[in-house]
Amino acid sequence: MTEFCFQILDSINSLEVNMTNSMFRLVLSMVLGMIVGAERKRKGQIAGIRTFALISMGACLAMLLSIYVPQVYLGLKNGDPGRIAAQVITGIGFIGGGAMIHMKGAVKGLTTAAGIWMTAIIGMAVGIGMYLCSIGATILILLTLVTFEQYEKRRKLGQESKVISITVSGILKDVTDYRKVFGEYNVHLSTFYIEYDYEHDQTVLNFVILAHAYTDLLPVLSKVGEVHKTLRLTLSSQLDI
Repeated sequence: MTEFCFQILDSINSLEVNMTNSMFRLVLSMVLGMIVGAERKRKGQIAGIRTFALISMGACLAMLLSIYVPQVYLGLKNGDPGRIAAQVITGIGFIGGGAMIHMKGAVKGLTTAAGIWMTAIIGMAVGIGMYLCSIGATILILLTLVTFEQYEKRRKLGQESKVISITVSGILKDVTDYRKVFGEYNVHLSTFYIEYDYEHDQTVLNFVILAHAYTDLLPVLSKVGEVHKTLRLTLSSQLDI
């Protein structure tokens, strides 16, 4: 039994591609991809467990093929892993691009796209037999995505652009009172747009603000709604006027 176990370990660690180490590497790459995908799914991203697992396995299989083909058909023991691997790194960018959403000047999904690219590299590392390095890289990804997120929340790092749309009664000629409210809550007013509706005697204001990503804007909205007679008040992440 002991001898059989050593034979399995030798097959797994062998530089030559065989059925044992191929299946082990595919399973390991799948598990590591699932771990990263689970974290992304927890954040509500489109790309989740299945996507990351398939990307990691695909990159691993591409690396295995890159080693296997020269070994079998050219007689090269270590193969030529650089050819297919180079194409994987380039091609994975298309999948990463699909994970990003462009919304009128704002780009979302960059972290997921970077995670996809990194997961593909992890799959390639598994395919070439760098098991500990691959596991370590997965741990570092989770450390980056989870731990640093908590740090950003505590420190209130990062800012997001939001739009507060207000419809008030009457034709408003001055927005100084609104500026004071934003200043009171440390919210930066980038710019604003005004639309006058003389027929219904209303004014539509669109304030483009810059606030910390984890700032609770409900108190700001409540205060803004008290400045003038407010008929409608909305908060959104993009400008649609």
